[in-house]
Amino acid sequence: MKVYQTNEIRNIVLIGGTKTGKTTLAEAMVFEGGLITRRGTVDDKNTISDYRPIELERQASVSASLMYTLCDNKKVNILDAPGFDDFIGEVIGGLRVADTAVMVVNAQNGVEVGTEITWRWAAKANKPVIFAMNLLDLEHANYDETLRTMKARFGNNVTPIQYPVNVGLGYNSFIDLLKMKMYKYPAGGGKPEISDIPESEKDKAEEMQSALIEELASKDEKLMEEFFEKGTLTEDQINKAMKIGMISRSMFPVLCVCAKQDMGVGRLLEFIAGAVPAPDEMPGAKTIEGKQLNFKASDPTSLFVFKTSIEAHIGEISYFKVYSGEIVEAQDMINPSRNHTKERISQLFVVNGKNRDKVEKFMPGDLGATIKLKNVHTGNTLNSIKNPDDIIEPTIYPEPKFRTAVKAKSATDDEKLGAIINELARMDPTLLFEYSRELKQLILQGQGELQLNFTKWIIEHLEKIPIDYLAPKIPYRETITKSAKAMYRHKKQSGGSGQFGEVHMMIQPYKEGMADQTEFPIRGRDPIELEWGGKLVMHNCIVGGAIDARFLPAILKGVMAKMEEGPLTGSYARDIIFNVYDGKMHPVDSNEISFKLAGRNAFREAFKNAGPKILEPIYDVEVLVPEDKMGEVMTDLQGRRAVIMGMDSEAGFQKIIARVPLAELNRYSTSLSSITSGRATYSMKFSEYAQVPSDVQEKLLKAYEDQESEEE
Repeated sequence: MKVYQTNEIRNIVLIGGTKTGKTTLAEAMVFEGGLITRRGTVDDKNTISDYRPIELERQASVSASLMYTLCDNKKVNILDAPGFDDFIGEVIGGLRVADTAVMVVNAQNGVEVGTEITWRWAAKANKPVIFAMNLLDLEHANYDETLRTMKARFGNNVTPIQYPVNVGLGYNSFIDLLKMKMYKYPAGGGKPEISDIPESEKDKAEEMQSALIEELASKDEKLMEEFFEKGTLTEDQINKAMKIGMISRSMFPVLCVCAKQDMGVGRLLEFIAGAVPAPDEMPGAKTIEGKQLNFKASDPTSLFVFKTSIEAHIGEISYFKVYSGEIVEAQDMINPSRNHTKERISQLFVVNGKNRDKVEKFMPGDLGATIKLKNVHTGNTLNSIKNPDDIIEPTIYPEPKFRTAVKAKSATDDEKLGAIINELARMDPTLLFEYSRELKQLILQGQGELQLNFTKWIIEHLEKIPIDYLAPKIPYRETITKSAKAMYRHKKQSGGSGQFGEVHMMIQPYKEGMADQTEFPIRGRDPIELEWGGKLVMHNCIVGGAIDARFLPAILKGVMAKMEEGPLTGSYARDIIFNVYDGKMHPVDSNEISFKLAGRNAFREAFKNAGPKILEPIYDVEVLVPEDKMGEVMTDLQGRRAVIMGMDSEAGFQKIIARVPLAELNRYSTSLSSITSGRATYSMKFSEYAQVPSDVQEKLLKAYEDQESEEE
């Protein structure tokens, strides 16, 4: 295969909602480029893009597939991204390495939630966007209304450069305002007949073209002078102006396609090859130290691994973008992201979905794949030995929005389950997991219920491990609100040496910068930063040697044991000072275990009398919701004990800013989708711990008591 230079490469990502035809469009693009001889369909489960078992069963993309096609001596790399919001990480990863997004819009359904969500991510990535209006052959397709809605939602820079002649059943032709020709396709699609614009459309086309060229000319001062002098622009000048407009995001071209019938796809590819920016016409990557990588072949090699997957009979595949230098087979690389481990690129592949072909070299800006790397994860950088320390800035993914506990149905599968989830999380950075020693649960987090259900499908169907999803426990915290004293004597005699230890202590709430208590003299201080947040401070207030100093560490161990399993609900305790001010010893029977138990029980008794309070995790939540659904969403949030902090508007949506207890956010993504018909989205981020209301605390205390009774 020819080695394509940077200026001959175009990188696009297909984005948009579900059922807009992205996979079908990708298939048609690869067919148009001659890379496949027969177009598969989603219904027949034989596309080169959706080939994974779960995608075949569900007939929907869950992972971005890399493909490529050829047009006008250009290599067009295509990433076909999923439409479900739950798999937004695949969209974000695709936008990271693509230079242009092609937003596929369903001409029958118009602007959908997937269109709006992926538009926001494309804007955040600052990427050019082309709109491909698809499914114009459906009975209720409405080009004019869809275009009007697009302009209303995304601004007047949404600019048609084609428009259909006949929309709906029987659709077969469109007017191209750049070529000023009509493209008419035979029944079932294929090669178009390109002809002059018919008289019935000429006035409309000329008026639209004139407005388009004037707008394009305004993108560049020299082009504006040329336009005023000659009244028009050449095709090359139009492409140049179009590229300037797309790069600056001051123009979003709209083209017409019917991917299933292969109508308009070839012309879309021509437009991409001619007007879409090459990699070196877009900003390169920055390293974490601020160094710029600008797609120069003469620079040392740097690759960014934007995706990893595991394929049957092959193993792990690493997909990368070359940001500088060249990459060749048998090249030795260094992974600074993983302690500078060494890797050898044994084989290089161009990828067309499930098909892979070996190549010898990739130039800067190109997308490719390699296999059998030893220790490479998604988001890692691979460098040549000339620049071993460069680490390309990581991709920023959204915080998880859905959490569940996961447990193997058979305890013998627990270890294997952990290893499998670890592998899945390596491939998908939006899938997070941890075993919570506090909750005694394996917690799995992701972007939504659908993502975690698909994860369950993979574990059960491909790995053959039956699992259960359980309601995740809430990581509450326990603390106190006032001072209290207690004493405990541990005494045990059973022949021979016995056990004896007596501890008197006063506990009090800890606050940063607070003054010390003055009731007892403080002879020693031991502050501890707790792993789970907050502080524990031990004050030695012993006078006259009532307790030998060698037993104080044992008392601290006893208190820490109870801090790890709080007296109220078994949750971690925090922000407490305990003052050991008196006690008794026995010259023979006192030992470490005696004072550990005495300290633990004295602390427990004091805690119960110190105005104990349960704290709960509070999250900052931002909900983007259509204005007509504001009332319902607000009512639902208030029913979740939310405190509304403010409201704003963003990109045509209303933004609700609220603080919500984590306990009330279980399955919120599912509920929000139901309330708004999938049109709203939200993000959440941990804020702080705050006291639970008294009625909630009573319920938690009763639930814990009932649990303790059952275990007894």
